[in-house]
Amino acid sequence: MTSSGLSHVTFIVRDLDRMERILTNVLGAVRVYDSGSCTFSLSEERFFLIGDSEAATWVAIMLGDGGLPRSYNHVAFQVERADLPGLRTTIAELGLDIRPPRSRVDGEGDSIYFDDDDGHLFELHAGSLRERLAAYTPTAAA
Repeated sequence: MTSSGLSHVTFIVRDLDRMERILTNVLGAVRVYDSGSCTFSLSEERFFLIGDSEAATWVAIMLGDGGLPRSYNHVAFQVERADLPGLRTTIAELGLDIRPPRSRVDGEGDSIYFDDDDGHLFELHAGSLRERLAAYTPTAAA
């Protein structure tokens, strides 16, 4: 099997409108589908795209019993470092629970972690895997 990256992620939520505000205001998602009362899947659902290329991330939200226990299981979205202060403000204005930052190694990038009302943990990360691996790799002794 060959994978070309993330296809999509689905969140079960108690309030589709609330999650839509999070996706559109924080992640810049664009709604591309709303089932309304017609259900082709398990329940009412909406689809969103984050990004504008063929590699855009497809996010599906479905009406259901969200309420997950809080943990460190999370989904992360890469953002620009310069956007972090404005995103933090937007997240706070939405009344979402922003978690304290975890300890970081210099060079691995900065993040904002926040929980939605259903217990999904999101990370907005300014940095790449390549940068993180470089930060974690000890330099050779001179």
